[in-house]
Amino acid sequence: MKIPIGLAALLLALPTVLTVPVPQRPAPEAFVTAGSGPAGPEISMSSVRGSPGAPAVPAPTWAWPLSPRPAVLRGFDPPAKPWLSGHRGVDIEAAYDGAPMFSPEAGTVSFVGVVVDRPVITIDHGNGLRSSFEPVASALTAGTAVAKGDILGRVQIGHCGPAPPCLHWGVRRGEDYVNPLAFVMDLRPSVLLPPLVTGPG
Repeated sequence: MKIPIGLAALLLALPTVLTVPVPQRPAPEAFVTAGSGPAGPEISMSSVRGSPGAPAVPAPTWAWPLSPRPAVLRGFDPPAKPWLSGHRGVDIEAAYDGAPMFSPEAGTVSFVGVVVDRPVITIDHGNGLRSSFEPVASALTAGTAVAKGDILGRVQIGHCGPAPPCLHWGVRRGEDYVNPLAFVMDLRPSVLLPPLVTGPG
């Protein structure tokens, strides 16, 4: 089987493209709607990037903080400027009021308390990464080490209204907000390769 010279040159010039997985997903800027994908409604593929200037997020290795895998009720929509309105995290649906909330990755509790009128817990994962969750009632105290999958507390009603109960999950790298879903899902855009054209022989 002969591969045309032009195609061979293209394949050699793009070695890293060939290693990128090609998951099935909507085109960029599309929204995943309920029932159309595993992530649930309102996940904007355009909001993978995080806050302006935020560093790239690594490949997903964290666990979901709720079980079973939750529906996403509101996606990540960071503001263009830090002082503007937006949604600096994601809202995910809890199975019931008082559902256990798990640490998505190992770390240390850095804050437990009430912010405005909601109970909040923050975990420092190291390397500048911090997760914050609300509303979560927790008996843990600052300085407590937690492992991936440890129960951090119980989801309370109040963030999304009386029903459904939901958890707001925000992640910061330094002072920049990044999309929490990028730590549990592969949100990289698909890369389409040209079809292989074979010549005679």
